[in-house]
Amino acid sequence: MKKLYFLLFFSLGLCLNANAQNFKGKQKSQERTIKAAFKSGKVTEREYYKLLDEQEAIKQAIAKYQADDVWTPHEKNVIHDKLVRAEKRLRRYKTNGEVY
Repeated sequence: MKKLYFLLFFSLGLCLNANAQNFKGKQKSQERTIKAAFKSGKVTEREYYKLLDEQEAIKQAIAKYQADDVWTPHEKNVIHDKLVRAEKRLRRYKTNGEVY
């Protein structure tokens, strides 16, 4: 009976985490995209390091908000906004029409 309760609560915890936004995954995906864009010559070295600095700030913010294991709506909005801003900046840098 104890095992049944344990499995029930464990699966409930997994279900709750599955519904949460995957900020770390999005951030890692952006970082891979930035590295690929630099490797293919779509962004300059200076833009590349600016984008990586921004990604580092996002990682630190995620770690800061995740420290207490409680994500308030404000914290989620802040991280989401940072990720959207980084995505827009990457898109702008990749298509600025310069040839390297």
